[in-house]
Amino acid sequence: MNLNGKRALVTGGSSGIGLEIARELLIAGAIVGITGRRQGAVDQALRQLEGQGPIRGLSADVTTSEGRARTLELAAESLGGLDVLVNNAGGVRAGRLEAITEDEIRQMVEVNLTGPILLTRAALPLLKESGDGLVVNVSSGIALVGMAFYSPYAAVKAGIAHFGEALRRELDGEGVRVLTVYPTATETPMMATSGMARDGGREMPSDVAREIIEAMAQDRLEVVRGGSVRLEMVKRNRTDPQAVDEALRAIKPAMEEGARDHSAL
Repeated sequence: MNLNGKRALVTGGSSGIGLEIARELLIAGAIVGITGRRQGAVDQALRQLEGQGPIRGLSADVTTSEGRARTLELAAESLGGLDVLVNNAGGVRAGRLEAITEDEIRQMVEVNLTGPILLTRAALPLLKESGDGLVVNVSSGIALVGMAFYSPYAAVKAGIAHFGEALRRELDGEGVRVLTVYPTATETPMMATSGMARDGGREMPSDVAREIIEAMAQDRLEVVRGGSVRLEMVKRNRTDPQAVDEALRAIKPAMEEGARDHSAL
């Protein structure tokens, strides 16, 4: 896909990976809209992106029908249509399953899975009208290798990944493609309360965003971050999952401690 002149919408675009995706899309010549739940954060992001290209934004919550309607209004009215939808908005609550509340689990399902599915469904007429449409679903490396103390989060991120795979095949030959992204631990506001992968173990969101833009341009099907070590772990998890269990057993106490206070919903 040639991104120059394309109309792109990024949910959760006010910070972290979403903000950097918006920045890279502008650099590539796209017309960009961003949404986020907090108007103040959206305004701050717009100030950061000002002067880098045509950018619009508003506050909208993808877990509500009103928020999804506002999101698509931004695309139709301010962008003039839609060629690229980036489902990036997300949230997490980690810890032992019995310590996570029902409300927190439902929030994770809504923001990471139900909301993006319903937004994509509503956006399909605009994407099909484009004739060269693309849906980008930001999943997580945890969808490929489930990690202790992230059980509900792993479930919803695996769900959005398989939603994208199935939708890609459903839309094959109809002018809309699907790209799935699997970031590893990344230095974003969502990771602020996590004790995992500190001390240089996190990627920068700008690096993740640049590969996503490359993948869009190259019509790739997926982006798996984390390098050769991560790819080997994914492969081993498929062929010998017990070996992964054993490797993680030694660090289970540290993982529990690092996940205990991780909350960004």
